[in-house]
Amino acid sequence: MKLSTKGRYGVRLMLDLAMRYGEGPVFLKAIAKRQDISEKYLWQLIFPLKRAGLIISSRGAHGGYELSRAPKEITLKDIVCVLEGSVCLVDCVESPNSCKRSGFCVTRDIWAILSENVLNTLKSFTLEEMVNRQKKKNKFINYSI
Repeated sequence: MKLSTKGRYGVRLMLDLAMRYGEGPVFLKAIAKRQDISEKYLWQLIFPLKRAGLIISSRGAHGGYELSRAPKEITLKDIVCVLEGSVCLVDCVESPNSCKRSGFCVTRDIWAILSENVLNTLKSFTLEEMVNRQKKKNKFINYSI
């Protein structure tokens, strides 16, 4: 499994919002500048994240985007699954009927274990934990430029 740019940039977008949680709406233009991602590309990520209920938007001069709930309540799994779809490594793990060998295939069993481990790892990281890790990495750097 390889995360696409959509997944990676979506996580960066959500981390940026988490870093500013509680400060009010954030302009997409500001996120684009801080994350070095085109604003146009970020627009493509906003809609699925908003539709999934992970972010909210507000209009007006003081409008922008913010997390819909606390960073401790949003996991990497939430974000990645919205932007990437299933994290299952092979189709037969989620849909055993898609392969006539799935009932006796030992490799399917291994892919299932691996897929479960990936999913559990994504579930284990919240945006709050990522914010804490980011702050440690930027100990001497002001994150908000």
